[in-house]
Amino acid sequence: MTSKADHTKQFIIEKTAPIFNAKGYSGTSLNDMITATGLSKGSIYGNFENKDDVALASFDYNYGLIVTYLRNQIETRPNMIDRLLVYPETYRNFLELPFLKAGCPILNTATESDDTHPLLRTKAINALMFWKQAVIKSINTGIERNEIKATTDSNQFSFVLMSLIEGAVMQAKVTGNSEALKVTMDYLENLIKELKT
Repeated sequence: MTSKADHTKQFIIEKTAPIFNAKGYSGTSLNDMITATGLSKGSIYGNFENKDDVALASFDYNYGLIVTYLRNQIETRPNMIDRLLVYPETYRNFLELPFLKAGCPILNTATESDDTHPLLRTKAINALMFWKQAVIKSINTGIERNEIKATTDSNQFSFVLMSLIEGAVMQAKVTGNSEALKVTMDYLENLIKELKT
């Protein structure tokens, strides 16, 4: 059972997370947090040490939404090729997914914090590494099961998959047009299908 303090903390995270993802760390003000939560400065900072603390928790929350969504889709598919296809299927409709409307938290955070916020940068790096390892594991498992060609370089393919997705997401967010997403995800889907034995 969660305490009232835990409940309030979670409420603050859930209300401010979309703002941090949309406006970034620098762009999100205390007034934004107050408006989103309806709480006073004292209530917010009674539950968090400072803005950094809220931003870090918000990143974890935003990233957790993506991981949970992808995991739920992936776990319904026994074949590794089908599991990898969850990525282009998901990101093709990126702009229509409510929790991703403001953009990919990894991309947003990495872009903003690369030189200005070491703690957020570390969060983004760890998220990228987790994602990369998940893709590598799927490919290696597929090779072991003879579902994916043995000549596939899982490390190389993970970089390509992630770069295609994040590049297309960036273009779609900047232009507000999903054409780059659709074209790139079609291309990625074909690349994944070509891995099949």
